[in-house]
Amino acid sequence: MKRAGLFLLLALVLPAAAGADPPQSGIVHAPRPPGASLARWGAELYAGNCSSCHGSNGAGIADRGPTLKGVGARAADFYLTTGYMPLHSPTDQPHRGRQLLSGPEVGAIVAYIASLGGPPIPKPHPERGSVAEGLQLFTDHCAGCHQVAAAGGYVKGAVVPALGQATPAQVAEAVRIGPYLMPRFSRKQISDRQLDSIVAYVQYAKHPQDPGGWSLGHVGPVPEGLVTWLIAGVVLVGLCVVIGERMRRE
Repeated sequence: MKRAGLFLLLALVLPAAAGADPPQSGIVHAPRPPGASLARWGAELYAGNCSSCHGSNGAGIADRGPTLKGVGARAADFYLTTGYMPLHSPTDQPHRGRQLLSGPEVGAIVAYIASLGGPPIPKPHPERGSVAEGLQLFTDHCAGCHQVAAAGGYVKGAVVPALGQATPAQVAEAVRIGPYLMPRFSRKQISDRQLDSIVAYVQYAKHPQDPGGWSLGHVGPVPEGLVTWLIAGVVLVGLCVVIGERMRRE
């Protein structure tokens, strides 16, 4: 009788488990409840994916995650669309990766965090900016870490990301929120008009023009000069060998 009950239990549980979609990488997915608002659905997704570090109702947890009250949709959209969040461990450095939640799920969590107060997602207008001005501003404020070609780099305690995959909104968000070790720039430091120019330059840097020929990583004249001297040295050595061979025959 006990065996029959066990078989019956397995027959009921196994098909349901096989048909379920197990979360990958610790991510919890939840369908939108019928009639639920976007923010309410986002609250459920937040509880499953964010509350263990950021606490219930976005209050934050000491030594695990900061409060999300007041950060708004701006910060939530940046960290989720870049794959910076959710982190496997609160001690990990956030870095750009695959977006672990679907687009609608991200929108729902962003709507929930936005309901806690804070700025909206920015809408930069790079078409209104100047690439030349953006290059100057990027050189002054960003190139020290990201390189002038926006190719990323290394600083003490962090890996600086390349900006080749950054969208205009993500660039604008990063400038205003200062993710991880990056400084935060207020509107007094970088105005919205100047930010449009920075975004325009970052977009240009993804596919820059190379009227001079080889780009060599777009990192400036130093490698170009080194390669030029290397080629010139090879040519001079070759000429010396040819001249020496001819003089020996004579």
